[in-house]
Amino acid sequence: MLAKIQLTNRNKRMATHFNIMQNVQKPLPSATNTPPPRHPRQGSARSSPGMYAIFTRDRLGIGQRWRTSRDDMKKPPCKALKSQISRQHEQEKEKNGIFVIRKKLTVMNNFTFYSPTEFVFGKGSEEKTGELVKTYGGQKVLIVYGKGSAVKSGLLDRVKNSLDKAGLRHTELGGISPNPTDDKVYEGIEICRRETVDFILAVGGGSAIDTAKAIAAGTPYEGDFWDFYIKKAVPTQALPLGTVLTIPAAGSEGSGNSVITKTDGLKKLSLRTDKLLRPRFAIMNPELTYTLPPYQTASGITDMLAHVMERYFSNTQGVETTDRLCEAVMTAIINEAPEVMTHPDSYDARANIMWCGTIAHNGICGVGREEDWTSHAMEHEISAVYGVTHGAGLAVIFPAWLTWMAGHNPHKPAQFARRVWHIADSGNMEADAKAGIQALKTFLRSIGMPLTFAELGIDNPDIDLLVRKLHENKGEKIGCYCPTDRAASREIYELAL
Repeated sequence: MLAKIQLTNRNKRMATHFNIMQNVQKPLPSATNTPPPRHPRQGSARSSPGMYAIFTRDRLGIGQRWRTSRDDMKKPPCKALKSQISRQHEQEKEKNGIFVIRKKLTVMNNFTFYSPTEFVFGKGSEEKTGELVKTYGGQKVLIVYGKGSAVKSGLLDRVKNSLDKAGLRHTELGGISPNPTDDKVYEGIEICRRETVDFILAVGGGSAIDTAKAIAAGTPYEGDFWDFYIKKAVPTQALPLGTVLTIPAAGSEGSGNSVITKTDGLKKLSLRTDKLLRPRFAIMNPELTYTLPPYQTASGITDMLAHVMERYFSNTQGVETTDRLCEAVMTAIINEAPEVMTHPDSYDARANIMWCGTIAHNGICGVGREEDWTSHAMEHEISAVYGVTHGAGLAVIFPAWLTWMAGHNPHKPAQFARRVWHIADSGNMEADAKAGIQALKTFLRSIGMPLTFAELGIDNPDIDLLVRKLHENKGEKIGCYCPTDRAASREIYELAL
């Protein structure tokens, strides 16, 4: 017997009708005594007491993952989709004897949002550096910066002059590379301990800031700072830090997170803290980004877009506010990107992109909802092994991940397509999702981003190595939207060829 389910949603466009099998002990007329085949990444597709099997209409285009006959249950959907049907439900019998199931959806998660960073935004704001460091208790400052652009532009001298005017002593650590490595962290920790540094100032983008955070956590710690990145220890104290942002991308100026690559073994791992490593202040002058090369600008745009997407693709229901916030930030990035690429000295476009980068990763877009982060984990292995720019790697991996998800859990990719890329609702979620993915690829191509391994400069990627390292570092199942195992990860990497 088939029962009818109506999935209600505040947005009627997203309301979708499914058929579900009534949870009864007697077998379906078309069922046999032969158990259904198992999917390589799932348990049995068999219906049992207390569990519902999901059936999809042809018009939804979800690939008919589950069929009306157990013998036809070739490829069950992702567990994330199956878990959407709650075992707690209300049944009302209609006159025609068909049940209407009002599904109790997973509700918004409890959350605490903490963002203490003081953002000082606008023209000439770097002149306030010394005043801000002093306000937050700094007396001896370690300046952490990259490989020369801060020096060539004169920014580093302006920052030092500001510290001098405030009567603050300072030393420095330069040469931080993209995809920052542990050797510079160890060097910075040694400087801080030797010279009794009490405040760290990062001048640059995410690489300088992430390095500064690792130094801040490692200086008062008696063990190896890498313990924090392999989850062997949890940091409980750190030196305070501030930032002068020059590359909008990573969002590290507003987050408590840091990503470092250990050169021994090429392990690129993250440290995530809710409070401890959030900068005391972030100085953000859009004019400092005028001279960024186009490729670096586009990579930053891709990175911040991906930060929102990692939060957006979630199975958590009842999060209309953050859904709409994510969509608004993504839309702003997409709208401003062409102007930034065409007119790099456009203050308004640079300002909007810079602020988008912060909002994308300071946590506000992800409150109350489960987040994914599979694409970032997969890209980290690529940039660790091949040294590519992080944002460019994401331009290759995220569309591949979305393509895989379109065939396994298409609900949110279809919403992404319709709301962000204005794809007309055809009633077929998988088809709409794929149209949205194509729109995303067209956008990335328009700003000069690669879409394949070959375009990234990797003609023959070692997918065996990437998959092995990925799951060694992140576990056998990765992500939350539709957890991927080794076989799924391989399929996604192969979609990027």
